[in-house]
Amino acid sequence: MAITPQWKDELRARITLSTLVQRSVKLTRAGREWKGCCPFHEEKTPSFYVNDQKQFYHCFGCGAHGDAISWMVDQQGLQFMDAVKELAGMAGMEVPAPDPVMAKRAEQRASLIDVTEAAQKFFVTSLAGPSGGAARDYLQRRGFSPQIMAEFGFGWTPDERQALPKALAQFGEDMLEGAGMRAANEQGERYDRFRGRVMLPIQDARGRVIAFGGRILDKRDGVAKYLNSPDTDLFDKGRTLYNLHRAAPASRQSGRVVVVEGYMDVIALANAGIADAVAPLGTALTEMQLELLWRMVEVPVLCFDGDAAGQRAAMRAITRALPMLAPMRSLGIVRLPAGLDPDDLIKVQGKAAMEKLLAAPGSLIDTLWDFERDAQPLATPEAKAGLKARLMAHVETIADPEIKSLYRRELGDRFSAFAYPPRAARPAPQARSQQGQRRPWKGANFAPPGLSEEARARLSGIMAGGQRQGLLDAVLAGLARYPHQIARHTESLSALARLTPSVAAEVESLLELAETLDSSAPNAICNAQGQPAPSADIRYAFIDEGNDPDAACEELAEAVSLLVERPALEAALAATIARFDSDPDGSFAEQTRLRTQLMAVEERLKAFGRRKAAPVATDSDTA
Repeated sequence: MAITPQWKDELRARITLSTLVQRSVKLTRAGREWKGCCPFHEEKTPSFYVNDQKQFYHCFGCGAHGDAISWMVDQQGLQFMDAVKELAGMAGMEVPAPDPVMAKRAEQRASLIDVTEAAQKFFVTSLAGPSGGAARDYLQRRGFSPQIMAEFGFGWTPDERQALPKALAQFGEDMLEGAGMRAANEQGERYDRFRGRVMLPIQDARGRVIAFGGRILDKRDGVAKYLNSPDTDLFDKGRTLYNLHRAAPASRQSGRVVVVEGYMDVIALANAGIADAVAPLGTALTEMQLELLWRMVEVPVLCFDGDAAGQRAAMRAITRALPMLAPMRSLGIVRLPAGLDPDDLIKVQGKAAMEKLLAAPGSLIDTLWDFERDAQPLATPEAKAGLKARLMAHVETIADPEIKSLYRRELGDRFSAFAYPPRAARPAPQARSQQGQRRPWKGANFAPPGLSEEARARLSGIMAGGQRQGLLDAVLAGLARYPHQIARHTESLSALARLTPSVAAEVESLLELAETLDSSAPNAICNAQGQPAPSADIRYAFIDEGNDPDAACEELAEAVSLLVERPALEAALAATIARFDSDPDGSFAEQTRLRTQLMAVEERLKAFGRRKAAPVATDSDTA
């Protein structure tokens, strides 16, 4: 039988992780955990913790994380099966006998690795030989140091169709083809897959050569610039990240992993001293590759070229990632300047410019919003509606309900702010002269034109305040006293009329009569028109005579804001409750937010009411 997850769980349960770690690391008690200096990086202050209950170790300094098996592999340097066998001996468990089919496949893989390792040696030798002169010149022009060329295993394959069978005569044709080194045409003729290319080995997480990538030196019609090995028993390009075996240790030091478009970008970054970079292999990031990245860090940084193709590649990665988002698991996005790849940027602006970009990546949601907003012109209502539809379609792919709700709200807020921007304030109302020209409401000698009986009746009702004695009556009366403030609050008053139909008539009357009110008169209404003063029962500061006009107008503005905000929140709450059946999680979260805001408005209303001006004493009161 094979080693199952259940068997490994039992093995971990029988091993006390802190005892295992203390064989090579000094640990001290820290509550329910153990702590010590991390063995994976140099430090003076302990940031390495071991939790026996949860069966893992974690370093908050470099990010090293794992269980008993990974400890034996990463810290002790054992192969996986050797680590399992040693731990099983400690735990008194029998290691399951290998599955015959799996054992045969493992044997075949080992044999194929012999092929790829031998091919790598041949390519390196060819680069140093007479046929590799042009390739050496190309690499020198690219600025790759000898150390980087040796570390990444640069090689060269001659431009011949039958070079490999001669160089690797110890392997049969089937093995060469099984390792992806040879191919056959329709006529059955077999030939070397890679010819006349600079060669780079592609390695697995353990550093073993499992495939190759080749780049031509000069552009040729009909010839691909880059060519990778096909999928084989060794190599699955959707499950492999180039340079992972080097980037993983570097990532533990930096707390970061950078994803670039291709292996030449990885090498350019390494050449500049940025060692924590990986790349997919000729395809968009897959779900498995994203999982590999998230095992290393919570927020991998995608750094794609600044051209349109690079931005599309970033968007494809985001689309793949959205269904897999989880708490503390996202992506950062770096946008390179248009027309530059990482190598170009470093050559033109230096390593510091690249580090600056990597230190401040954009968020996934920012990139998603920017991409869809800029995808097409948004000059019509239909185009704007299309933007919202695209955004919500992305949201619907998110599996985590809480993250889906938060994305829906955030993108909805951004769309609303974009599609419904605040309108410019209307200019202050002006009077018309007898010749029909407008003029400001200034000057004590100005007398407004006469009002009709109907207008006078409506204005009298506003000023009298009715029987409610509420904030609305006071606001209407205050606006009648300070008519130059009506234009300032036109939008808010119109919103109030829409949200509270019962007051629409009074609000519309006030707006209609705005130009007939004269703020220079004693009661803000020309006495010659016979209009009454505000009701004595309405005692707000912006109604009382003798108060500072500027302060009164500011208090009036606060009152208008309170009048509008409350019904707006109530309407939003009702709409949120109505969609509870279709989106219970999102509706509940939104209800909680709106109820909190509504309670805050209620408190402001109460506080505002306590600031009413004291009643003015009359002669009968003092008699």
